[in-house]
Amino acid sequence: MSNYKVANLDTADLGLSAPAAPSLARQCASMCSQYWTLTKPRITMLTVFCAVIGSLLASSGFPGWRVLVSSASGIWLLAGAAFAVNCLLEARVDARMARTARRATASGSVTPLRTVLFSLALGGAGAALLYTQVNALTMWLTLGTFVGYAFIYTLLLKPNTPQNIVIGGFAGAMPPALGWAAVAGAVPLEAWLLVLIIFLWTPPHFWALAMARRDEYARSGLPMLPVTHGMAHTGQQVWRYSIALAAGTALPWAVGMSGPFYLAAAVVLNAVFLRFGWLVHKHYSDRIAMRSFAWSIVYLALLFAALLVDHYLPAW
Repeated sequence: MSNYKVANLDTADLGLSAPAAPSLARQCASMCSQYWTLTKPRITMLTVFCAVIGSLLASSGFPGWRVLVSSASGIWLLAGAAFAVNCLLEARVDARMARTARRATASGSVTPLRTVLFSLALGGAGAALLYTQVNALTMWLTLGTFVGYAFIYTLLLKPNTPQNIVIGGFAGAMPPALGWAAVAGAVPLEAWLLVLIIFLWTPPHFWALAMARRDEYARSGLPMLPVTHGMAHTGQQVWRYSIALAAGTALPWAVGMSGPFYLAAAVVLNAVFLRFGWLVHKHYSDRIAMRSFAWSIVYLALLFAALLVDHYLPAW
């Protein structure tokens, strides 16, 4: 056989099969997964959960499926849009951290232009849904939350102050007020108490993670509290905010918004939260910090679930 013929043999001539190109379905699934990840789905689900609780608490009965589904969907869409913008603006920072390096914006698998278009599509659909199917107040409050998180927190606060999570936490605490506004068309004191609880919950929740990931945050260049003020100071702040949170969770009962069932549940949940806060403060380890971080998510979900159960229990 001539050299020419050998050089031009393909894999089929040798009885071998060429590597199969990824199917169109697999390519689409991979692309959808990348865009889905940009919406930070776990955080978005917690956001929507808190908003739905706000909607249900705003009604003496059941507010109706239309307003419940429409408001939850609109808030989900706008929250996802805000998180996508956050991923875009923090792409360089995310690329330096193991926890976030695989995000599509950090790896470059989704371009900035596509991320912007994706965010605009989600945000526009969410705003339109809230305006046409819910009410204008909910739309404007949700848009304000979008701007607060995606731009004020991400661009101004996070890279410039170690108190970023405290100041910017207000935007992340708004979901119950959004859900309440969707049903009641107003945001009364009871809704703001729910916002206060999430506001007080955010620092011990996030700083526990920041302590465990302090080396990554140091490489990222972000002025997170464990990097700028040290671990001991951050642990002390986690403990102090845990105490403030425990006090804040009693307010719904104090104003007559909830009854004994919620109060009993809050006492039990706060006992565990305070224990973790104390351990982070006095007996720190990365394992304790990550367990504290994980528990804080469960804690918030159970606390709001207790509020909901108490709301629908017969009067004691």
